[in-house]
Amino acid sequence: MKNRAKCKLCESIIESFHQTDYVTCKCGEISVDGGEHHYRCAAKNWDNFLRVDDEDNIIIPTIKEKDDVKLLDIEAKEVPKLGYEELLKMLEDMIKTIEEMPPEAMLTSVNQYDLMSLMMIVVSIFKAEKSSN
Repeated sequence: MKNRAKCKLCESIIESFHQTDYVTCKCGEISVDGGEHHYRCAAKNWDNFLRVDDEDNIIIPTIKEKDDVKLLDIEAKEVPKLGYEELLKMLEDMIKTIEEMPPEAMLTSVNQYDLMSLMMIVVSIFKAEKSSN
């Protein structure tokens, strides 16, 4: 099953194609992430979130929230301290993932979360290299 959703507010249908593909609707109300590997999703208001199956049928999801879990909290994430080789491997894995994307995914624009992830890895590689010298 594809990782797709529809926003009730702007009526955008969005789809995440790969593990690091974070996609938000036009109005910013809902998002999906993780491609077909991890069906992560988020919404400002879950009443505006609908799933879309492979045959374009609309599915009204049952939302279960836990008090101690935030579904999307980018600010709270901490970047682990990794060595130069581990960081370089992460960057190579990102390149491999992008190379394996379907052609239609290659034509989508890069979002700010993708760009930020890339920049964080590159900066970490430079810092790791500098500290090893």
